Amino acid sequence: MSLGIVILAAGKGTRMKSALPKVLHPLAGKPLLGHVLDTATSLKPDTIVVVYGHGGTTVQATFPDPNIQWVEQTQLLGTGHAVQQALPKLQTVDQILILYGDVPLINTDTLQQLIDRSITNTALGLITIKFADPTGYGRIVRDAVGNILRNVEQKDASIDELTINEINTGIMTAKRQHLGSWLNRINNNNAQGEFYLTDCIGLAVADGIKIISAKPKCTEEILGVNDRIQLGTLERYVQKKYAVELMHNGVTIMDPTRFDLRGTLQTGKDVSIDVNIIIEGNVVLGDNVSIGPNCLLRNCTIGANTQIYANSIIENSSIAESVRIGPFARIRPGTTIAELVHVGNFVEIKNSHIGIGSKVNHLTYIGDSEIGNAVNIGAGTITCNYDGAYKHKTTIGDNAFIGSNVALVAPVQIGVDATVGAGSVITQDTPDAKLILARSKQQVIEDWQRPKKSSKK
Repeated sequence: MSLGIVILAAGKGTRMKSALPKVLHPLAGKPLLGHVLDTATSLKPDTIVVVYGHGGTTVQATFPDPNIQWVEQTQLLGTGHAVQQALPKLQTVDQILILYGDVPLINTDTLQQLIDRSITNTALGLITIKFADPTGYGRIVRDAVGNILRNVEQKDASIDELTINEINTGIMTAKRQHLGSWLNRINNNNAQGEFYLTDCIGLAVADGIKIISAKPKCTEEILGVNDRIQLGTLERYVQKKYAVELMHNGVTIMDPTRFDLRGTLQTGKDVSIDVNIIIEGNVVLGDNVSIGPNCLLRNCTIGANTQIYANSIIENSSIAESVRIGPFARIRPGTTIAELVHVGNFVEIKNSHIGIGSKVNHLTYIGDSEIGNAVNIGAGTITCNYDGAYKHKTTIGDNAFIGSNVALVAPVQIGVDATVGAGSVITQDTPDAKLILARSKQQVIEDWQRPKKSSKK
């Protein structure tokens, strides 16, 4: 049985009050539509068709997967009309599943159950759920023995129908031939003046087609995002879920309500994560890694027994074992830090390698550099790697000692065991095992006066 999936993603998202298409707003670091596409792909369909409208060019560019087929809904005439636009792309499939680009958390298992039951019973399948307050949702109308008769939208519902608390999520599956026939027969004689996909339910009943329903494991699976409040609600649900999963796997998370995972996280044993941590992209934390409060980790690997102190940022870098970083350190892309390195407060490192046991402890900038083993970099040192047009490399040999407030003007190489005196500006390569000084003799200028602002009249 071949499966085609239609994802409806043409809505304007007016209530988001944003220039960004609603389905591109991020949830846990991924666009809403990205979550739905991942779930759809997990079902291994023969075809995925996304119906787009508002911001279509941007939406397509965000998901360049050649396996996705795109169909534009130029007139927003309702969900039934949207699915009709996709049918020409689905002529070779037997079963069609309809999902929504702004309902991001629907579960693969729930959908598979719906598909299996629909195919087995040759039926129209719906996902329904009971809400204590169903306001705003279409109601499922059943007969006295529980058979589904129809769906009625809230604006079209009678007083008695408004008391029904079983709602239709809109997620539906049916045989292609049946669905195509029903869509050709629906009309827009309703309060919205739209072609409702849900009118297929009544047509299926009239045709004698059995209607079955499946229920999600939790309410959040079927919640849509129409405004930023709903988006924020789902964000906290997802983040708590991630935190609980990590804690089940042995990670200490000091406060699950102040933890954000916007990608993937692999952890070893006895990892500890303090509050207000943001993890983006792909991050790996080894055994006994400790992350202090208010840190951002993005696309990085942190080796075992490493400590990241408060307010540090690490991105697109690799940190080895038994390293100390921070507080207030920034490790920028392209950096590799070897074992036993200390990187201290207000240190920035970019596109550099720091060798085993080296120390860069205070108020320092290291860029485009190769630093050897057991090097000590004094406070206030900078590598002057940019000449206004090109970047240049600084190389520092093993066991070198760089005094405080040194400027290393790249390209330059500091020798093995070399010592550079404090306050020096180094513009030429230095020999091994020598003391290098590059500063002028202290002078007192007797007749100099500090400039003053002229008095205003």
